Amino acid sequence: MTDVVLDASAVLALLRGEPGGAAVETRLDGARLSAVNLTEVAQRLNDQWPDDLVAAVLAKFPCEVIDFSATLALRAGLLRRLTKAHGLSLGDRACLALAERDGLAVLTADHAWAELDLGVEVVLIR
Repeated sequence: MTDVVLDASAVLALLRGEPGGAAVETRLDGARLSAVNLTEVAQRLNDQWPDDLVAAVLAKFPCEVIDFSATLALRAGLLRRLTKAHGLSLGDRACLALAERDGLAVLTADHAWAELDLGVEVVLIR
């Protein structure tokens, strides 16, 4: 299976059993997740789940978590101008910066990403 970068929305769709979650499950082998997006997932789950459950589920989540390096931070910051009109967050840009750096497609549920022309393949899960 080809490696991909997961957006927080894709991970949440899988963990919450939402539409598109099954598409994410088929791409987990070799998938990567930015540490910034891990933070987003944890905070969103914590809105509804207790701390210990969030920690246990994410500790076992089968993908590689990639540290948010200075290089990725700079690129995510520079993507702001190119993505601002589409309303992308810091987490969104961290995901895109990782996908761009590693030459991988990104899985997301965010349809605004399909309008981007950044040289990163965007795969919508729903």
